[in-house]
Amino acid sequence: MKPALSLSLQFADPRHRALLPRHKVQRFIRAALELPGEITVRIVAADEGRALNREYRSKDYATNVLTFDYAHEPVVGADLVICAEVVEREAAEQGIPVLSHYAHMLVHGTLHAQGYDHEADDEAACMEARETEILRALGFADPYDRR
Repeated sequence: MKPALSLSLQFADPRHRALLPRHKVQRFIRAALELPGEITVRIVAADEGRALNREYRSKDYATNVLTFDYAHEPVVGADLVICAEVVEREAAEQGIPVLSHYAHMLVHGTLHAQGYDHEADDEAACMEARETEILRALGFADPYDRR
């Protein structure tokens, strides 16, 4: 049985609202949750994504997903901020459907919310293997297999 999830889904950038119905977002996040979660997902435009990345990471560009994790246990508490324009561009560059890339970003962000990281090579290998396992179980291809 999957852990309980309290989800707030916000669309500051509505371009992919129809692509991301609540039940799909819940499904992708629940697949990656190891404990109950209280998670907010906010889909933003590049200007908001860039401002948040600059303010919190000192990087002056919009990135695909930002994870603000507040608690890892007993309940995972986090905000996931996903930039619609970046997801759309990266999906096109990778030749994959936009929904596939959103699934990856939601799983990726949820793993970050639970303390997974990819700064060191061994951490990256562990996180990428977990992402691949989850995404395959959801019916998506390995996001790191770019042959």
